[in-house]
Amino acid sequence: MGKVQLAPLWQAGLRCRCPRCGQGKLFQAYLKFAERCSVCGLDFRFADSGDGPAVFVIMIAGAFIVACAMFVEINFQPPYWLHAVLWLPLTLGTCLSLLPVLKATLFALQFRNDAGEGRMK
Repeated sequence: MGKVQLAPLWQAGLRCRCPRCGQGKLFQAYLKFAERCSVCGLDFRFADSGDGPAVFVIMIAGAFIVACAMFVEINFQPPYWLHAVLWLPLTLGTCLSLLPVLKATLFALQFRNDAGEGRMK
């Protein structure tokens, strides 16, 4: 029996598609996994990315927003209320857009590496 062909990681992660076939939608709602792939039938109930996606979102979005805010502060010195008007919506938008992508990517990595809960022997 040959090895099963897996979808490219970018397709499973960035497009939020099934990690096996790359076609079926991974989510039935914003961050709620579907029960199974509508194309290949892969059962998604094994999925548990935990807090991993949120940690990566905090690190990536935090570094990006802080770097942008520092650039603006050093070069333009705007009032503090303008910082709030600029960075609060940008932070929210960045976090909400990255979260499903990173959740799908970690799910695809979990599937590829056959990762699961730790087991004591």
